[in-house]
Amino acid sequence: MSKHREFLRREAERRRIFEQRIEENCRVSGHGRPGSRREFLARGLIAGTATVFLPSIATILAREAHAQTAACQIDTGGMLGAGKIPFLAIDQAGGANTAGSNVMVGKAGGQFDFLDPAGYAKLGLPAAIVPQTIGVDSSFGLAMHPRSALLRGLLSKTSAGTRANTNGFVVPARSENDTGNNPHNPIYGIALAGANGEFVATIGSQNTDSGGNSAAPASMITASLRPTKVSSRTEAMGLVGGNASTFPNGRVAQAAAVLSSLKLGRISELQATKDLVQCGFDKTTATLATTITPAQLDPSADPILQAIFPGTELTQNADFKKAAAAMKVVINGFGGAGTISFGGRDYHQNPRPDTDTKDFVIGQVIGASLEYAAQLLKPLMVYVFSDGSVSAGNTAEDDGNGTTKFRWQSDDSQTAASFVLVYSPNGRPVLRNGAASQQLGAFKAAGSIDTASSPFANSVTQLAEMVVLNYLALHGEEAKFNTVLTNPGLGSGAAVAPYIAFNKIV
Repeated sequence: MSKHREFLRREAERRRIFEQRIEENCRVSGHGRPGSRREFLARGLIAGTATVFLPSIATILAREAHAQTAACQIDTGGMLGAGKIPFLAIDQAGGANTAGSNVMVGKAGGQFDFLDPAGYAKLGLPAAIVPQTIGVDSSFGLAMHPRSALLRGLLSKTSAGTRANTNGFVVPARSENDTGNNPHNPIYGIALAGANGEFVATIGSQNTDSGGNSAAPASMITASLRPTKVSSRTEAMGLVGGNASTFPNGRVAQAAAVLSSLKLGRISELQATKDLVQCGFDKTTATLATTITPAQLDPSADPILQAIFPGTELTQNADFKKAAAAMKVVINGFGGAGTISFGGRDYHQNPRPDTDTKDFVIGQVIGASLEYAAQLLKPLMVYVFSDGSVSAGNTAEDDGNGTTKFRWQSDDSQTAASFVLVYSPNGRPVLRNGAASQQLGAFKAAGSIDTASSPFANSVTQLAEMVVLNYLALHGEEAKFNTVLTNPGLGSGAAVAPYIAFNKIV
């Protein structure tokens, strides 16, 4: 057999196997055939730029040859991702504090329906600094304790303009302490809602099914959307699928041209078929001409991130390095949604200077992500959660920043809360139901969650569903909730309307 025939035989076999993979993927996932490079990438059917020309030509021949398409339309647009709001999940492993000492929580009337002083003492606040005495800080829309270490971190990384265009809501909801089994992470649901990227749908800083410490709800897990591990600049750059220098002088384009020429020499059908094959080559060349290089995914080479993380923060601080890698990938549209996991958040019996320093770092990471989105003129949704929480005793100590607080004494799932911050370049997101939307659920006066205050106050799975619902609502797509998540436990339609915090922002 000649080299020419052997080449054609191998290419035919490769296309046959590729078509089998597509059919199997459609059967398992329940989705239709992919129709774009992003869909092929997101569903694991191609690996990256080095292989994109094969499916593009095969798809044209298989799907368009008999349609006699007259025009060859090449997408030269620069927009990355799926046009959805970038989403970041901040996963604090161990049982970090949110309620009271950081984000304000109140009774059934909302954040400003304050708890009893004894209730706030359980949440780490001595009588001298309860909100009834010193007020709250609403710089980010969401009311926070003015002496919060997390707030201090947020303020340190954001401009006044970014704060003015941010809003949030807090969710009193219990979860089990010190375990990765809480199905906290909604990342699959976010991807099912449409979040997607140029290279991957989801990423995570850990090599787990959720990309973080806490699990994802089993009902949402979709194998083809499993997060790709990105916890460093090299892993971010690796999403490209190969360094551009691997293909000097356009060798990939040349290979595609050879394949097209061979087919042109053997096809004796209508001229339109030849035109389609030539269009396949033209599209391949256009794709390669606009190929994203690894350097474009390098957070340490990004001048905006360099300014947000000055000095050695971007190169020496482990927490900031992995956070910046996730921000670079997700907010730019290279990935659709990402999880950044932080360990060591088991706070009980640890001195307040230690625990508040960790809160400060989380605040810096969240603030940096909001500021990065603002400077790129992109919207952003950030969801912050932890497995369980803590309650304080009566040991008073300086928090390391001049404020006396109570030391965290024990794990306590009854004091847990999650929260969301949303940035929009078009102005502060508008609460759908006024102040009632700023806190979804409630605490009791004595400082524990009122588990009857919402469907998700005692169901972590429904908590994750609620986050997906709110992500859809930011796009004006809440009507799709029952389709995106098949028969969610939270319900649908009018039943979930009270749990949508914001009006549409895009």
